[in-house]
Amino acid sequence: MDRSSTLGFVLIGVILIAWMWWQSPTPQQPVRGADSTHSVTQKPVAPEPAPVAAPAKTETMPDKLGAYFGGRDKGDEKVVIIRTDLYTAELTTKGGLLRKWELHGYKTWDGKPVQLVDFDKGGDLSLLFTSNDGKLIDTKNLVFDVEGPRWKTITLTGTDSVKVAMVLPVSNGGRLVKSFTFRNGSYVFGADVQFENMDSVVAYEYQIVWEHGLKYAEQNSVDESSFAMGYVHAGGELTEVDATTAGEAVQKDISGATDWIATRNKYFLMTMLPGVPKSEGAFVEGTHKAAADHGAIESYTLALKMPFRGGVKERATMDVYLGPLEYDTVKALGRGVEGTMNLGAAWIIRPISEYVMIPLLQFLRMFIPNYGLVIIVFSIIIKFALHPLTKSSMKGMRRMQALTPMMNEVREKYKDDPQKMNTAVMQLYKEYGVNPAAGCLPLLLQMPILFALYSVFRSSIELRQASFVGWITDLSIPDVIATMPFRVPLIGMDTLSGLALIMGITMFVQQKQTVTDPRQKAMVWMMPIMMTLLFSSLPSGLNLYYLVFNVLSIGQQYWFNMQHKDEPLRKVEPKKGGGGWMAKISKDLPKLKK
Repeated sequence: MDRSSTLGFVLIGVILIAWMWWQSPTPQQPVRGADSTHSVTQKPVAPEPAPVAAPAKTETMPDKLGAYFGGRDKGDEKVVIIRTDLYTAELTTKGGLLRKWELHGYKTWDGKPVQLVDFDKGGDLSLLFTSNDGKLIDTKNLVFDVEGPRWKTITLTGTDSVKVAMVLPVSNGGRLVKSFTFRNGSYVFGADVQFENMDSVVAYEYQIVWEHGLKYAEQNSVDESSFAMGYVHAGGELTEVDATTAGEAVQKDISGATDWIATRNKYFLMTMLPGVPKSEGAFVEGTHKAAADHGAIESYTLALKMPFRGGVKERATMDVYLGPLEYDTVKALGRGVEGTMNLGAAWIIRPISEYVMIPLLQFLRMFIPNYGLVIIVFSIIIKFALHPLTKSSMKGMRRMQALTPMMNEVREKYKDDPQKMNTAVMQLYKEYGVNPAAGCLPLLLQMPILFALYSVFRSSIELRQASFVGWITDLSIPDVIATMPFRVPLIGMDTLSGLALIMGITMFVQQKQTVTDPRQKAMVWMMPIMMTLLFSSLPSGLNLYYLVFNVLSIGQQYWFNMQHKDEPLRKVEPKKGGGGWMAKISKDLPKLKK
């Protein structure tokens, strides 16, 4: 391996370490039993412009409810259960809230059904407004009635759908009606609000509030928190709200037409998409708090600001998506909701993830049932696609190796005259057609693919809990085989991955194949050790990809070496018109030195 190639590998290592440091959260221990740690106090925002107290401190005594809702804070709780092929939902008359949303096709890290709604806090999807008598009304504290049977389990099959109405009577004879429409086979449900004869009750505006974020479902709460975020899409722009620091609370108040708001954890998403009328603003507040076992929990409160125009009937329609972050499913929601998916930097990495990696993985999955085998076939395809680039790199490295003895002679001859030395070296490059960047440039050009793979494998729900063989039970997280007694500096990890260890061994074999310069013998073992430690914190799916890629590269290098074993280094014919960029450098170098 020539000096340029060595520099390329070192540069790649530095870039990877910097990337991991930037992408990864502050290292903490995984938290077990995430359900018990999801305890974040929320503060729903009060509607403007009425100067009222913070909703989190709203009292629920009858005298605090004013003339219109006195006594509605008492009553028996009734529950309506809706079962579909995809989920089981529960609606409660206490607040007219969505109390549970249990997914059938997904399990938590400890084998329980994924529950996205925080039922320990009563549920979500409440209304908040100021009444004309100056009272802040938070409907989560009031008891609704159910139109129709008061206690019922509804099972949907085929193309069935059902509408459940929760009704809050008002003392002036009006009604507040919250209607939920569920359709079998879809994670989207309708959530409509209708004010009947309430033009003298509601002041100015009301808010539709999702207060308690999403419950966590993964073993490592720190890793899950690194994905948790709140979003507002308004005016054609996506605004992210991310509480990244422990004890930090961040807020974003948006005015103007809002397309949608959302919050996510690592693999699941809740988004509210207003219909008619359009929302006139949004509010997002995020909190980051410590949890048990050095864990971390981020939670986001979201509110859509809806105009209240009065009249006999004031109605607002809205769709709510509450389900997995599957690319095709989320993209089908429209309005750019797929922007909530973490697929890398938008300017170069995300297009590779979105238009190459994900479609290719989905295509292979149609024919191969095991995602581990999918990754292996995927690695072979990528290796073949990069073959011309890799072959060019090998040719450049071989020429540099063959040129090294002559370069050493030149350096020894002009060791006291750096200017003549550099000129002579450039002349050698020109005569033999050698590009000193040939070894490292192809490696650097592969970096966007690496980052795209990192983004896809780390956040793709398809790889979540997808097992391969043996100890590899989840391709979306590291395959830990041992815990070290210390944390590796910069990387911040203390575990060792089995696939990363095997990949490090294959990298050692690669180094033995290519390193010929005695001055660079340390690279034979230094790079494999560094990469093994670095990749131990990466998803096992990514390590499997690079393990297969390395094995194929070893075979390719062996074949190339056998083909060109006795091929001599020849001078190249000078190019017409000046000889290209190498000739220009050798010509201009003396001028630059003066």
